[in-house]
Amino acid sequence: MSPLHYIGQIVREALQMIPMWGVRLLFVGTLVALLIWVLRLPESETTPEGGAKRWDENLKLGASLALILQIIVYSFL
Repeated sequence: MSPLHYIGQIVREALQMIPMWGVRLLFVGTLVALLIWVLRLPESETTPEGGAKRWDENLKLGASLALILQIIVYSFL
């Protein structure tokens, strides 16, 4: 076996020691952090410049709904 096999085996064993609840916590926590970042974005960065204002022009709404749905799904899987 090459040295890469040994390195791969060490990495594999180290990753298998991480509990699944910890992985889920990190993954869902990343989605929550992303949701907070999206909600804190200024409106000037999430809407097109000029033109008529419509309710669906602000991208925060769609992004927030998608992230909330993902948080719910991955919290219960």
